[in-house]
Amino acid sequence: MTLKGLNLVKQGKVRDLYMTDAGVLMVASDRISAYDVVLPTPIPHKGAVLTGLSVFWFDKLKGVVPNHLISTTPDDFPPEAKEHADALRGRTMLVKPAEVVPIECVARGYITGSGWKLPEPIFTPATKEEEGHDENIDLERAASIAGRETAEKLRDLTLALYTQAAVYAAERGIIIADTKFEFGFIDGELTLVDEALTPDSSRFWPADEWQPGGSVPSFDKQFVRDWLDESGWDHTPPGPDLPDAVVDRTRAKYVEAYERLTGRSFEDWLR
Repeated sequence: MTLKGLNLVKQGKVRDLYMTDAGVLMVASDRISAYDVVLPTPIPHKGAVLTGLSVFWFDKLKGVVPNHLISTTPDDFPPEAKEHADALRGRTMLVKPAEVVPIECVARGYITGSGWKLPEPIFTPATKEEEGHDENIDLERAASIAGRETAEKLRDLTLALYTQAAVYAAERGIIIADTKFEFGFIDGELTLVDEALTPDSSRFWPADEWQPGGSVPSFDKQFVRDWLDESGWDHTPPGPDLPDAVVDRTRAKYVEAYERLTGRSFEDWLR
């Protein structure tokens, strides 16, 4: 999505960032990626699910750490964005600019693949790579990148956020197997940025289908990955077009995650 009259400063696999005098417009598209390749077929309303869930979690977890959100209401956006209100509504956050810490902060409560629950959540940071895969690192390496005090605070905040979210999600019938957060400094204060606890940044499992040691269906790109694996695609660009059935089932899973976690109608969020 390219918006005329707005200053596009970064286009990621999913999000487009526009710099304005009022802050950064973070627009979540309906693009979907797999094996580090953006596929040609979008998932309708995926961007709105990511935005709606992030906003929900930002509010619920604001007692743990501040976040960068200013508003999701187009009326609050700068003048040059208001003419795109229909395209931006539901999928856009106006956020404060931040000096992002170049570390992916991952919390794990379960061993993915086997489904085994860990005795307690663990912090497994990774580097943020512009190209290719992020590299898993230990706390010592994180400290060498961000400084000892910041690295330890990132660990503590990541585990606190994960623990609080996991308890809440369990009450809604969802296991958060793992999730990743990004942090940045705003006016010298460590702040939660980017997205939070979405099907793109987390692995959600239905609690009633979880069994220790077994594989568990998830609320994310599973239908897409399964179809791609069966299609014979070699994981190099360009990716293949997705069948309607895979698109529909994937959209339904994203929407279900939103509604189960928030307790709200997704249609209400779109209004």
